[in-house]
Amino acid sequence: MAAGTEGKRSRKSESQNEDEDEMEMEEEPDFSDPDDFVDDVTDEELLGDLLKKKPKATDGIDNVIVVDNIPEVGPERLEKLKNVVKKLYSKFGKVVNDFYPMDGDKTKGYMFLEFSSPLHAQEAVKMTNGYKLDKQHTFAVNLFSDFERFKNIPETWEEPEIKPYEDKGNLRGWLLNKDCYDQFSVIYDAGEKTAIFQNSQEPTKVEERARWTETYVRWSPQGTYLATFHQKGIALWGGEKFVQMARFSHPGVQLIDFSPCERYLVTFSPLTDNREDPQAIIIWDVRTGQKKRGFHCESQTTWPIFKWSPDGLYFARMNPDAISVYETPSFGLLDKKSLKITSIKDFSWSPTDNMIAYWVPEESNTPARVTLIEIPSRKELCVRNLFNVADAKMHWQKSGDHLCVKVDRYSKAKKMEEKDQLKYSGIYFNFELFRIREKQIPVDKVETKEQVLAFAWEPVNNKFAFIHGENPRIGVSFYAIQPKGKVEHLKTFDKRVANHLFWSPNGQFIVLAGLRSMNGVLEFIDTQDMTVMAQTEHFMATDVEWDPTGRYVTSAVSWWGHKVDNAFWIWNFQGNLVAKQALERFCQLMWRPRPPSLLTEKQIKEIKRNFKTWAQKFEIEDTMRKMTASKEMIEKRQALMSDFSKLKEEKQKLFEEQKELRLKLRGGVDTDAFDSHMDMEEETIEFLVKVEETIEE
Repeated sequence: MAAGTEGKRSRKSESQNEDEDEMEMEEEPDFSDPDDFVDDVTDEELLGDLLKKKPKATDGIDNVIVVDNIPEVGPERLEKLKNVVKKLYSKFGKVVNDFYPMDGDKTKGYMFLEFSSPLHAQEAVKMTNGYKLDKQHTFAVNLFSDFERFKNIPETWEEPEIKPYEDKGNLRGWLLNKDCYDQFSVIYDAGEKTAIFQNSQEPTKVEERARWTETYVRWSPQGTYLATFHQKGIALWGGEKFVQMARFSHPGVQLIDFSPCERYLVTFSPLTDNREDPQAIIIWDVRTGQKKRGFHCESQTTWPIFKWSPDGLYFARMNPDAISVYETPSFGLLDKKSLKITSIKDFSWSPTDNMIAYWVPEESNTPARVTLIEIPSRKELCVRNLFNVADAKMHWQKSGDHLCVKVDRYSKAKKMEEKDQLKYSGIYFNFELFRIREKQIPVDKVETKEQVLAFAWEPVNNKFAFIHGENPRIGVSFYAIQPKGKVEHLKTFDKRVANHLFWSPNGQFIVLAGLRSMNGVLEFIDTQDMTVMAQTEHFMATDVEWDPTGRYVTSAVSWWGHKVDNAFWIWNFQGNLVAKQALERFCQLMWRPRPPSLLTEKQIKEIKRNFKTWAQKFEIEDTMRKMTASKEMIEKRQALMSDFSKLKEEKQKLFEEQKELRLKLRGGVDTDAFDSHMDMEEETIEFLVKVEETIEE
């Protein structure tokens, strides 16, 4: 027993020693830098985002502004002057203190105002410098800290350091593709992977990255930038290799919008707003990355909150009883005041002109009305009064030639006492069609008694379509606005399975789509002669999108909508299936937009006139491309066959070299002869299958 106990103690001691040795071996490594190490990474590069939030010491003068050229008044008028000034400057933030220096019984003609935040002070200076109080008094406004800054300007001028030019590649490089292939972005693997594809004969990957975005991606309006979403903000990518062009720090960002000119980016985050410093909506300069202005976000608003004019010079938002129009690059209110419009419900810009359309509902005995106004003059171009209006939706044609206002009208309205709302009955629908390019903007009207499910303008030309009725009696009607004040009914397709309309960007061709609950039914129609080119289906399709040229259209089943059969299919404009691409947990496909054409209308007409000449050239190129593809495939197959023949010869030679070894291992029996057909004999064996008995009468 003693020996056994000593053995156990010995083994235990040895085990403890081994554990101690292992602990010594598993000591944490030393990560400290050597004595001669020099760190070449600055804190700004390593912790730039964090250092921006570092509190800064301040003496409070950044919150103070100086307003010069105010009226010189005595004690009896001082209180009135203070009220006027307070009303003006309280718009920009909380005024903590004010001071009016006196010269005897009168003010000296300037004053000091202290705001609760330096940002409010800066905004007040920007918006009121040059403000005309009356004919004799125009404000000159500065930050109090500016006086110190101007006083400390050095006597000798130092030339600023010129930053070296950083070449980020050709931002329009994809347009130089000799075959004019377009590109599209794809998110798959439940958002883990993002890829850029080229729409060649077989879609090919141009770029692919893991975790490139945390939610989704979006192209800028002209296709120059790809925006990716991250917890800390937005990143823009561009160039042939998709290098990072800019970053915009906005924690919790959820939505973005570009100006049509791509000069400005609007970001929205619900996490960062506060009363003192508006941060929910921020407008950025895309090229410099600078924040231009921040705004509050009112609850229950639809995106985009700010709507841009087509040239990017103006942007506007709807407020209670007003439209606030801002101008760039100052980002101040146009004419320093909003458009007062009582009970306004909605507004939208023309896609091509600086013109705003808005509508207001009925109120007491005042009819509802749709108004078109010109910006910046604010001149009313057209007013259309409407009666018995329950709701209205505005639809601009992409070319800006026409505006349709879909009006939901009622026959009777009953007031609901418990909810203080109206209950409508006898609903019918009108399309108010504004001819924007004609003198005095005449208005046509089309009426339907059936429920309207969707409406869409042909992007160019003069046609529009709408889906009406209820399942299973759904119809799709086409109309054309003809010259001389006539709206012509072209055709109605009855008993269709459709809930969306998708026009080709170049017009003429349209896809009627029954998405999601309608199982992905697709119908391709040529509206020139109203013929159905194809009726097909992409089962459970959730999305349909045309490429920018109008040659191809994609249908997709997104993982965000359905968890199975995730893929995208590419069709040509005639409804012929070109390619299928199944990707694991495919989420989103977006075609890369193209910038506006540099060709004039005259040049485009000339090209169309000589299209047959160009068509011959393109047919030859297509044939050569097919031949090249066939030649490449044949050469590839021949190379594979040659490699196989070489491998077969090598193995046959090795087999023959090993024959003596096989005979030795198998006791002199040549098993190779077992596979020979030289000694085969054919033997016929007959056996009884069945017996039949025939009885003759």
